[in-house]
Amino acid sequence: MGKYTEQFKLTAITAYLDGSNGFRKVAQHLGIDFSLLRRWVARYQANNGIAPGSHGRRYTSDFKQQVLSYMHEHRLSLRQTAAHFGLGQSSQIGIWQRQYYSGSSAPSTAIKPRKPIDVPKKIKPAKPTDTNDDQKSRDQLMAELEYLRMENAVLKELKALREEKERTRGEKSLIVSKLKRRFPLPDLLQLVELARSTFYYQLKAQQKPDRHAELKALVHRVYHEQKRLYGYRRIALVIRKEKRVNKKVIERLMAEQGLKSVVRPKKYRSYRGTVGKVAANVLERNFVAQRPNQKWVTDVTEFKVAQQKLYLSPVMDLYNGEIVAYEMASRPCYSLVGNMLGKALDCLGEKPKLVLHSDQGWHYQQAQYRRKLSECGVKQSMSRKGNCLDNAAMESFFGTLKSEFFYLKRFESIDELRAGLDEYIHYYNHDRIKLRLNGLSPVEYRARAAA
Repeated sequence: MGKYTEQFKLTAITAYLDGSNGFRKVAQHLGIDFSLLRRWVARYQANNGIAPGSHGRRYTSDFKQQVLSYMHEHRLSLRQTAAHFGLGQSSQIGIWQRQYYSGSSAPSTAIKPRKPIDVPKKIKPAKPTDTNDDQKSRDQLMAELEYLRMENAVLKELKALREEKERTRGEKSLIVSKLKRRFPLPDLLQLVELARSTFYYQLKAQQKPDRHAELKALVHRVYHEQKRLYGYRRIALVIRKEKRVNKKVIERLMAEQGLKSVVRPKKYRSYRGTVGKVAANVLERNFVAQRPNQKWVTDVTEFKVAQQKLYLSPVMDLYNGEIVAYEMASRPCYSLVGNMLGKALDCLGEKPKLVLHSDQGWHYQQAQYRRKLSECGVKQSMSRKGNCLDNAAMESFFGTLKSEFFYLKRFESIDELRAGLDEYIHYYNHDRIKLRLNGLSPVEYRARAAA
């Protein structure tokens, strides 16, 4: 303190009080410690001037008791008390306080001394040995007992977590942090096989705010808005419309929150039956179309609700996966497919270069069905008998429809199922995004391509 003149102190205090900068900036400009400048300002404001330096001064016991009594009576901090009495460093008052409670200074009636607390002595754990317990001393037995208690406590915490191969260092750090008041830290770290530096690093990292908190909330909102049907890829595409994000980050955040698509794996079983041939397999599993109305696929699927059946016959455009037309009926008669075909062909112009692919179902082998395709200039294509892979695009749609809609709900009647199918197919065409369409719905993709 003696190396700074009174004039320099006054200059520093004036620079702080008259300016708009804080303690750190003023202290950095003058080349002094900011805590030193803060003490000078506190003393100046308390005494309306700079008190003389206190370096080398000796204080009587009465003065020390007066300072401590004043601080406790007015509930002041060490720095405020030092500024009031013009002391050089607030740490001096702390030293006097410790001396008082340790009994090295005379007591004062203004302050009640604290009662010493008996802290039980910790026992150093020791790993049990194979030696006969009768030959061990009491201290050794107590040390081994403490080790077994520590081991039992750690194992209980580990059991609450996942399997050992999946336990992370962060989880081990939480266990050690929880038990370190009961057992020595080095022994706990050795037991869970964790380095001391790793423990403190994890402890510090866990105290930081979650930088993905906002993104987690967004993932949770999109997941439930899409009726829990989307996996991490589609959720990432939705979020990318608002902000840039990696799909791997979305996958990790969904796993942390336990969010998983409710769509179950699709399975298909087919009876091969008698092999016949009405039309060639023109499509040959080439499910990629370069323009709208170039390749269509169709099929019939069955639903059963309340001991009644409902049949759905849609036709899909392979260009964007859009359901061009569909028909529903309670019986799988020809009108089911015929009405669907009529709706679909009404969307076409004259003589389109279109291939319509189906399986070898009896509907598609009817003369009127084949004649109607020929009149409109549509080329017929059929799968090989009992080979679902030849019509995989349509089978994939049926699997998606049933996994995302039919299996997740309970229907009381066929009418309720009809209304739900109408709603889902509209959602599938206009709102449900596809990865291969760059995150667009079928209708959006077709409209953007036509623009």
